[in-house]
Amino acid sequence: MFGIPGKAAVTLTPAAAKQIARLMEKQSSTGLRIGVKKGGCAGMEYTMDYVSEVNPMDETVEQDGARVMIAPMAQMFLIGTEIDYETTLLEAGFKFRNPNVAEACGCGESIKFKDA
Repeated sequence: MFGIPGKAAVTLTPAAAKQIARLMEKQSSTGLRIGVKKGGCAGMEYTMDYVSEVNPMDETVEQDGARVMIAPMAQMFLIGTEIDYETTLLEAGFKFRNPNVAEACGCGESIKFKDA
């Protein structure tokens, strides 16, 4: 919908693709749908949900056995985002490197997007 022809809307690092493929298999899901919603101290939060079928309006990215669908209302906020999966001594989780973000809160859970 908002994508650039011939270029994926988001990119996945090898670690993220491996983890998403693992989660898809474990949950017997078709993929993960990524979105954004209002919330958190900075104003917006990322969402990730298992899905059993692809919405025709979703932007779909497939890489190394992983499938990510971007919800229609989130597409303009996520274009150009790199999704990584990081594991440290204290935590493990997905990290979004999004060029559209102006600010993030201290806890790293919520974001504020650049004004259009």
